[in-house]
Amino acid sequence: MKTTLLAIALAFTAGAALANSCPMDMKAIDAKLAMNPKLSEADAAKVKKLRADGEAAHKAGKHDESVKLLGEAKKMLGA
Repeated sequence: MKTTLLAIALAFTAGAALANSCPMDMKAIDAKLAMNPKLSEADAAKVKKLRADGEAAHKAGKHDESVKLLGEAKKMLGA
């Protein structure tokens, strides 16, 4: 019983940690975009779409998806 409760508590903690990282990732992406990085128009558009989709996923409570999308945008920016 204790093991089950511990597993549930850890699952909720991990979810909360992911939820809190999304706004920080969005701010990091916005800061990099504000510096006018050297990206092709297509790549810049893709980064902006990934950032917008990541924010939408975050607001919808889909934090795993949000972290994935925002991470891809940050990778493209070299962040």
